[in-house]
Order: sequence, then structure tokens, then C-alpha cells
Amino acid sequence: MTDTDTPQDAPAALANRFRGFLPVVIDVETGGFNSATDALLEIAAVTVDFDDTGDLEIRESIAYHVKPFEGANMEPASLEVNGIDPHHPLRPAISEHDALSRIFKMVRATVKDTGCKRAVLVGHNAHFDLGFLNAAIARTGIKRSPFHPFSCFDTATLGGVAFGQTVLRRAATAAGMDWDNDAAHSARYDTEQTARLFCTIVNRFRPVYEAVPPEPQS
Repeated sequence: MTDTDTPQDAPAALANRFRGFLPVVIDVETGGFNSATDALLEIAAVTVDFDDTGDLEIRESIAYHVKPFEGANMEPASLEVNGIDPHHPLRPAISEHDALSRIFKMVRATVKDTGCKRAVLVGHNAHFDLGFLNAAIARTGIKRSPFHPFSCFDTATLGGVAFGQTVLRRAATAAGMDWDNDAAHSARYDTEQTARLFCTIVNRFRPVYEAVPPEPQS
């Protein structure tokens, strides 16, 4: 990089790649499928950035166990799938407000550092995660979310386009990634695997993106 270059001038600058959006991978583990009534029990977030060669990679990863909000519904079938015991005395859970505040602090710092305008949620069946995120924001009274309120990037769709697979495990396997069935259905593991899948797909389409002429400057 020359003295006259800025991070936004670099070909792989994150602020240029997704129209000013910072992709942040989010996964939630819940007590059911209804974001308005069912508990948010785990949430994890992964930020991404370009490496020195221009490939997208994981930058930072955090995850939290979350205390069910007062009156939250928790379906036994959902708890059986994710293996969470919300009332275990050794479960290091924090409130929804604390969990979101810590994640938003990381996301806002990354938005500023990368020159992006705001974050966009990346998830596998992303509107499910975005729905629970928005419901928790409403319950906690957090005034400003760094995330776009309705736009998202869905790796189920992207996996179907790139690899012909829409199930996370199958798409990850088709992408050449390892998969641990015992670790699956924890927010941290699923988020990191979704982030790796997203990076793999973005990097796979890098030649196509780089061949597109830049928009003329007005």
C-alpha cells in the first residue's frame, strides 16, 4: 500500500465488497420457533475480514449463554435437540441485555475499523436468527442496533447456489469442511461453521466479482 492509499482504496476492502455492509455471522439457540414467545438461550457472533491475499476469513468470535426472559416459553423438543438445560446451576448465563450489548460493542468497533456503514446479519436460514435478534432488541429496550433491521445474507440460499446443498452440515461437507456432529447445535460451533461456509462461498466467487467493472463515479 502506498502513502496515498487508504483502506477503502484497497481492492479487497470490506467496505467496498458488500456495498458498505459489514457481514456479521449470527446463530441463536432457542426454546422454540416463535421469537415473540420462546426463549433465546444462546447467541454467538463472528466477524469477518479480508486477509493480505484478498480472501475473506474469520476475524473475531464471541458466544454467550443467555438467561430466559421472564415468562419465556421453552419447548421440550427444542431443548432435546440443542441439549441445553436452562436451569443448570453451573450454566454461565447472562441477561439478554448484557449479551446483546457485548455483541453490539464488538460489531460497532468492527464497523468503524473497516470503514463500513452498518452490519448485516449472515445466518443459515438467516431470517430465523434475525427474528430472534430483533425480538430480543425490542424486549431489552436497546435503542440502536448496528444491524440492518430486515436485510440479511442467507447461507442456506448461498449453499444451494454454490454447492447444491441447503442443510448446513451438507453444505459444509460439500465445501470440503470438517463437521463434528457432537459439537453441532451449539451457537458457537454453528456460527463458526456458518462463517467458514460464507467465507468459502465469497472466496469461490471472487474471480466473478473482480471481473465486474466498477461503477462510474458521479
